[in-house]
Amino acid sequence: MNKRVLILHGLGGSDFPHWQAHLASDLIKDNYIVSFPAFPNRDNPDLNEWKEFLKKEIKHFNPEIVVCHSLANILWFHTCSELDIKLDKLMLVAPISRTRIVKEVQSFYPYPIAKDLKAKEVIMAASTNDPYMDIEEAIKLQTELNVGMKIMENAGHINAASGFGKLDCALAWIKREETCEENAK
Repeated sequence: MNKRVLILHGLGGSDFPHWQAHLASDLIKDNYIVSFPAFPNRDNPDLNEWKEFLKKEIKHFNPEIVVCHSLANILWFHTCSELDIKLDKLMLVAPISRTRIVKEVQSFYPYPIAKDLKAKEVIMAASTNDPYMDIEEAIKLQTELNVGMKIMENAGHINAASGFGKLDCALAWIKREETCEENAK
């Protein structure tokens, strides 16, 4: 069965050479069904506009796996309580700080810590030198969310600007369940 993967970008989008664009391409090559929509006003986003866009995309696409980067994590925290969905997997990569408010995304603050992330399995990835969230705050967030975490050394904001044109561990994590299910049969 081909899994449906929804990839959600942050401020400014995740065009090539961003790892999310590579991930979408790699998943399609492996026969996953992928939605990688461009949010409206991606350089100057509005929370309510993005929430409505996400709800329509979820209803239309019905994903089993969601991959969030940066601001998309915060969007997920704001929106997931309003969604009637149960994902197989949710990946939260490089969330942004609750205290370092970026002018272009003020409507996203303050943001909640979601009690139910609407997924059976959740992983968070953070960097030891992310300019948008220091590692101590990332560990605190991971603890509050009660999810697994991959800490990446000196990976910046885990984006193209910090050298991530590909993030093979993301692809491997998404595909891991498939392999386990196939081996169990």
